Amino acid sequence: MPIEIEKKYRLTADDRRAIEKRLRKLGSKPKALEHEENTIYRGGNLAFGMRALRLRRVNGEAILTLKERIPTESPIKHQKESETRVADPDTADAILRGVGFAPALIYEKRRTRWDVGKAKVVIDELPYGLFMEIEGTSEKEIARVEKLIGAAHLPAVLETYPSITANLGKKNRKGIIEARFKKRRG
Repeated sequence: MPIEIEKKYRLTADDRRAIEKRLRKLGSKPKALEHEENTIYRGGNLAFGMRALRLRRVNGEAILTLKERIPTESPIKHQKESETRVADPDTADAILRGVGFAPALIYEKRRTRWDVGKAKVVIDELPYGLFMEIEGTSEKEIARVEKLIGAAHLPAVLETYPSITANLGKKNRKGIIEARFKKRRG
């Protein structure tokens, strides 16, 4: 099972513009904007905050992920992560429900990806704010990219998107906590 190593930051709009400017100066180009819907399930052997089962729908595709947090005092998260592409997300959801898992949280996200050498920088817009994650092969690699893009002064965010959604989302009629963008009237 691969280990995901990342650090998350909360951004202001000014922080975002400054970081994107630095990324472009480094020769990095943004990839296409991704629109995501993430469903986090409860049930089975899932411990909120330590283990998560997620079905992510992004730009017409879907990925099923199991994450397991490795405890650390560092602001850099270490997680075991197993992922697989899913051809039919509605059927995957039906299977998960059929074996006793139920949606607990749903949050939407707009994500822009940037490559900086072997590291990845993502800028995420969620209904409750702007965030950035730096993912690398080591804490040293994350610190290197953090300095390159001028993010060393930004405070780390220790909470996960599901835990932030649990606090800031709204419960729907089915009891699922959601954080969704407002629908644009057209």
